[in-house]
Amino acid sequence: MSTSAQRMNEMISVNDPTQLTMSSIEIAELTQKRHDNVMRDIRTMLVELHGEGGILRFEDTHTNPQNKQTYPVFKLPKRETLVLIAGYNITLRAKIIDRWDELENEKKAAPDFHAVLNDPSAMRGLLLSYTEKVLALEEKNKELTADSEALNRIAKAEGSLCITDAAKTLQIRPKNLFTWLQRHGWIYKRIGCAHYCAYQDKLNRGLMEHKSTTVLRSDGTEKVTPQARVTPEGLEKLAKLLPPEITEVAVNG
Repeated sequence: MSTSAQRMNEMISVNDPTQLTMSSIEIAELTQKRHDNVMRDIRTMLVELHGEGGILRFEDTHTNPQNKQTYPVFKLPKRETLVLIAGYNITLRAKIIDRWDELENEKKAAPDFHAVLNDPSAMRGLLLSYTEKVLALEEKNKELTADSEALNRIAKAEGSLCITDAAKTLQIRPKNLFTWLQRHGWIYKRIGCAHYCAYQDKLNRGLMEHKSTTVLRSDGTEKVTPQARVTPEGLEKLAKLLPPEITEVAVNG
């Protein structure tokens, strides 16, 4: 073996995590050749390039994910891969070269953590990016917590609620909830009536119900009137449908 080949053996190690390699399995898949034939071609090439002792530096194993059996493979750096495919046809060479371009571009896109650790400016940028992500996650967590608390209040509600009480449960101004329900086809007023009625489709779906309520008149007499009320199912539906700006007005106003 020549002196240059010996130097090459000393420099190459497929176990180096920073070393880009292509396995004989991938080469076989890209070239649509049998793996045992690719292994034979690689072994012949490596002996010619590095001698019998140089083969060990490129040997590795592969575990089949289906049968869990382990098979010998070769892992080749770019130089050895290109030497191997020199005898292949143009189409196969192009596939291998394109794959090497992908591997190198992926490596360029990945951050060099060793360089970052030694570069205070890069470290500050990395920490700033990490901090921003943490703050964004914390904000999202607050939103999820608020949603969870609202749903817990709804889950604890027993029976139906009048619209005013439903607004309190949903942390919305009653006036805003009445307006939203009218605009979105939940409630309406009959001509000449002071009380609200629920639309029939909302009654059929169990989102609203009517209950008779006793109202005290100014003269001291009582009057029984039907009242549109929101069911627990309706509360849960409203909690998902109501836009955030309505609750923001209620909380911040």
